[in-house]
Amino acid sequence: MINQNFLKLQSSYLFSDIAKKVKAFRAENPDMSVISLGIGDVTQPLPQACIQAMHKAVDEMGSSDTFRGYGPEQGYEFLRQAIISNDYQPRGVQLDLDEVFISDGAKSDCGNIGDILDTKCSVGVTDPVYPVYVDSNVMSGRAGCLDEDKKWSNITFFPVSAGNQFVPPLPQKHVDIIYLCYPNNPTGTVLDKDQLKEWVEYALREQSLIIFDSAYEAYIQHDDIPHSIYEIDGAKQCAIELRSYSKTAGFTGVRCGYTVVPKDLRIPHPTNKNEHPILLNSLWNRRQCTKFNGTSYITQRGAEAIYTPQGKEEIRNTVGYYMNNARYMREALVAQGYKVFGGTDAPYIWLQTPAGTTSWEFFDMLLYNLGLVTTPGVGFGPSGEGYVRLTAFGKKEDCVEAMNRFSKLAR
Repeated sequence: MINQNFLKLQSSYLFSDIAKKVKAFRAENPDMSVISLGIGDVTQPLPQACIQAMHKAVDEMGSSDTFRGYGPEQGYEFLRQAIISNDYQPRGVQLDLDEVFISDGAKSDCGNIGDILDTKCSVGVTDPVYPVYVDSNVMSGRAGCLDEDKKWSNITFFPVSAGNQFVPPLPQKHVDIIYLCYPNNPTGTVLDKDQLKEWVEYALREQSLIIFDSAYEAYIQHDDIPHSIYEIDGAKQCAIELRSYSKTAGFTGVRCGYTVVPKDLRIPHPTNKNEHPILLNSLWNRRQCTKFNGTSYITQRGAEAIYTPQGKEEIRNTVGYYMNNARYMREALVAQGYKVFGGTDAPYIWLQTPAGTTSWEFFDMLLYNLGLVTTPGVGFGPSGEGYVRLTAFGKKEDCVEAMNRFSKLAR
């Protein structure tokens, strides 16, 4: 028999639906240039520091003296130490090497982390939400049943919109597993330390687990916005953090990220309260050793180079390039009378559609009239209806041309 939970999934994935529409449009309009502001893939090349490090690693693999076979499932120590020294210690966060696990990207670990959690756990997500948080729990059997409003019975949705400044309300009941993504995908909004502290306090009080996706932390521009949930006191006792090099260093095609599972994160023994609490760090390590062969040595050397002086400078330039795109698009759209959110501490802009226009209707309008690809907000959840998401990961000249086309629609 098959895992019947897979049959509960929607028939297709949001971004594959978009790809089919775009493919059909290109076939019908071969002479019209299409500009994609939809899927959040990067366009700038890898940093030279990373390329040089990977070339060197390839040469090492070509010599019997420096060849590397199977690497540690947790990741090489050189990269884990670079992560701790550069991403966490400067922010006052102390981690041990065995609390950092290198992966092939945040998306994989986001789905795989459920392997060590009971299928009876209740789940909480923001609405709108990155679809993987929901779909991975559907696959695992945690979601329950889908109701008429396309919401799952065992998933609590925290609706965010302009009405609550995109700050998710704390649940009014107990939730076991909470997914938070900040800077947020898809809305491009952020939480300050006080707002994030409320979630940590809730999780500690309810003995809940927060899975904190900070894949876009490098895009934060304001000093009062936390880059890591561990900047909040007590978070090590209730949170797992996911990070990625995809959008910061252009690793979408190289694949590398990491997950932090603190050893302070303990769960009461499920059958015997007199037993010692269960360390999620140990369970995740056991899972990785069994089901993951580790990220390649060449890739990890490339990731390590991100933390060199040259690498840091190149990353700043890349992030600045995309954030300049975001600023330009945001200002242009506001000048044209659109209501937009995000785009100041994140590479995403959340655009409110004209009154009476649904997300998919506005998507179609932009595609078929202007040759612009966006992402319908409703694809991220019911509260996303009436919005579309734009990414700043395109080339500058494409962003400029896209805004010129937008102005024609406004006229």
